[in-house]
Amino acid sequence: MERLQKVIAYAGVASRRKAEQLIVEGKVKVNGKVVKELGTKVSNSDTIEVNGVKLEKEDKVYFLLYKPRGVISAVSDDKGRKTVTDIFKKHVQERIFPVGRLDYDTSGLLLLTNDGEFSYQMTHPKFKIDKTYIARVKGVPTIDGLKKLQRGIKLEDGKTAPAKVSMTSFDEKAGKAICEITIHEGRNRQVRRMFEAIGTPVVKLKRERFAFLDLGGLMPGEYRELTKHEVKLLRVLADTGKIE
Repeated sequence: MERLQKVIAYAGVASRRKAEQLIVEGKVKVNGKVVKELGTKVSNSDTIEVNGVKLEKEDKVYFLLYKPRGVISAVSDDKGRKTVTDIFKKHVQERIFPVGRLDYDTSGLLLLTNDGEFSYQMTHPKFKIDKTYIARVKGVPTIDGLKKLQRGIKLEDGKTAPAKVSMTSFDEKAGKAICEITIHEGRNRQVRRMFEAIGTPVVKLKRERFAFLDLGGLMPGEYRELTKHEVKLLRVLADTGKIE
């Protein structure tokens, strides 16, 4: 027996948090009856419907995409803009979704899957999965400014967790710099807001690494499937905070 929200997440319909919301809103049926209790447990013999659609178990798939700029990190967009899942439509049949998000104007490494539980482990701050970005900024950050980012800086939605930050190059005359920053949170436009808070707004942003994964020679718009070993290591990292 498994908790209902976990089964929905494993089926790739939504993250566990979103699945809980769907249950509370009365959008989930078990054996034809609406269930709103989060503690409900189900078995393989139970018939589950979400928003009137019967849950079908898919094989779990995991992809690493080099997201281009100008693409939405979503399954669909009400403004008709290209989404990351559009890139996969011709070759991937499973209902995949992005693991977290990268801003419209941000490029770089983005994972996609149909495994809601995996997505939850990769994105919830409590699992402390590192994401590393390269930021080209306007102006040259001061040592004090970089230390503020390293300690955690106050934003409108609260103080950020400590970050690893270094300035890899700068041009005082041109008034620009390139910084590398590693965070494990995933707030909306967080890296951009952090640099804005120290007076050096981001001009261009790219996610270079996700945990131990990198782009590995991919070009923008290209993707590859994660190996079983990589998926296993990511789960171990989420569970234990380290990999041997």
